[in-house]
Amino acid sequence: MVVCPEPPPLINLPESKISELANDADHDSPKVEKRTRMHHIERHRSCVVTLSDIEINDLPPRRQPQTLEVTRSPGGGSQCSHHEETPTDTNASHRHAIADAAWEALKKSIVYFRGQPIGTVAAIDKSQGAALNYDQVFMRDFIPSALAFLMKGEHLIVKNFLVETARLQSREKMIDLFKLGQGVMPASFKVHRHNPNQKTESLLADFGETAIGRVAPVDSGLWWIILLRAYTKWTGDNSLAESPNCQRAMHLILRLCLSEGCDTSPALLCADGCSMIDRRMGIYGYPIEIQALFFMALRCALSLLKEDSDDDFLYHISKRIKALSYHLHSYYWLDFQRLNDIYRYKTEEYSQTALNKFNVMPESIPDWVFDFMPGRGGYFIGNVSPARMDFRWFCLGNFIAILSSLASGEQAEAILDLVEERWEELIGEMPLKICYPAMESQEWQIVTGHDPKNTRWSYHNGGSWPVLLWLLVAVSVKLGRPHIARRAVELMERRLVKDDFPEYYDGKAGRYIGKQARKFQTWSVAGYLVGKMLLDDPSHLRIIALEDDGHSRSQAPFLKRSNSCP
Repeated sequence: MVVCPEPPPLINLPESKISELANDADHDSPKVEKRTRMHHIERHRSCVVTLSDIEINDLPPRRQPQTLEVTRSPGGGSQCSHHEETPTDTNASHRHAIADAAWEALKKSIVYFRGQPIGTVAAIDKSQGAALNYDQVFMRDFIPSALAFLMKGEHLIVKNFLVETARLQSREKMIDLFKLGQGVMPASFKVHRHNPNQKTESLLADFGETAIGRVAPVDSGLWWIILLRAYTKWTGDNSLAESPNCQRAMHLILRLCLSEGCDTSPALLCADGCSMIDRRMGIYGYPIEIQALFFMALRCALSLLKEDSDDDFLYHISKRIKALSYHLHSYYWLDFQRLNDIYRYKTEEYSQTALNKFNVMPESIPDWVFDFMPGRGGYFIGNVSPARMDFRWFCLGNFIAILSSLASGEQAEAILDLVEERWEELIGEMPLKICYPAMESQEWQIVTGHDPKNTRWSYHNGGSWPVLLWLLVAVSVKLGRPHIARRAVELMERRLVKDDFPEYYDGKAGRYIGKQARKFQTWSVAGYLVGKMLLDDPSHLRIIALEDDGHSRSQAPFLKRSNSCP
């Protein structure tokens, strides 16, 4: 066998260009010819990938090296034929097998309504007894599935999901004798077959009236707006977003969230268990997950609402975006210097210029924070309310802050710096901790109410969730640090298929399959696929990431120490 002398064409790139994030040979999107590739250089601290960089770099794909195979013809002469060289990476076939198994599992999870795909069930684990609500289509669970289908070029299932959930929103929603707000979106739904012989079907939605804890899903409406923007951005089809039903759905969601009340904060007040952490975990108040999703949904809505919408309504959205950004930057951001400032807080301040506005007692700072906070890094803490700061790290809220550009460039880099510095704590042996650290002993008893599912380092209490991989990959790609994503993906590929795509892992390092984890959990499957496709083709990032528009943040005024502080 003789190797052909023709090398791949050379591409001269300036040093400001991003590194090649993946080998596009594995990508099988039908739109591959419209996607662009990123080529490799070393990352510098000042190098940040912008969506415009991804979309305008019209670089040709690499050509595969070829071999010249010499064979004998029947007449005794020789013939030459070209074929692509086999990849030298011994793990390539393993990665292909994982992707194939993931796609097969995702397709098996598809739910059909009146002959049309409408979503994916939460899990298809046949080994468990009662299905509980794992046989339903969840709003938040479907997000990574929807992104995977969009990137694959299968748009119909996402469109059907958006249309049908908008219809479900218009239904009357009652819990006991109380009527929920019109804007509430369902947490989940399932297809109900009245008569199998006649094949009559309807959708049964759960708005919280049958959920564990009877809590309405605050995040459902926010995710719906974000998904509508992703569908519109990817397909270029504005007709769905501009349809009367979708415009009405957005208005109802936003009017519910923007309604006036007695709050002194622009953040959304929430009950415990209103989001991905849907059990009692001490996130009541103003959890960062909801605030980051709220910020992103507001920004997405501005780009989706029709120009003839109420000007006053659009003005209130813009004002809320700035107020929310200022609030989260001023009171939720924590780094080494900020931690030191809080440690030195004076209390009982009474003035407009008070620094300790929420009267947080420095003695309430948990000991673990001082060891957890590196000199280089930072994050948005979990919650802020009067005399209370929840210093726990919550993955989803911080990564959505990066994707939505709520986090400034420096803050986004600091969040990933923290992930690298605290890799063993936040990633361990299986990505990715939903929160850190776990509650235990008396704190666990009081906060969770002795919840046997949320014991220390399990489930929502410090468990490791594979679905969160796609968020880590997305923020790593956005910031030009794909090595972080690759390292996490390699960890996951060692076990994910072998363990049958479990819902979550237990243990401080995430070594053990969760004690009550369902197998073939759909968003574990989809989270891996989305992460893989983002690495294969970084141009996919535009489907979910927002650029900083320069108008979303307001600078905090300079505050002097009040007279009440010595």
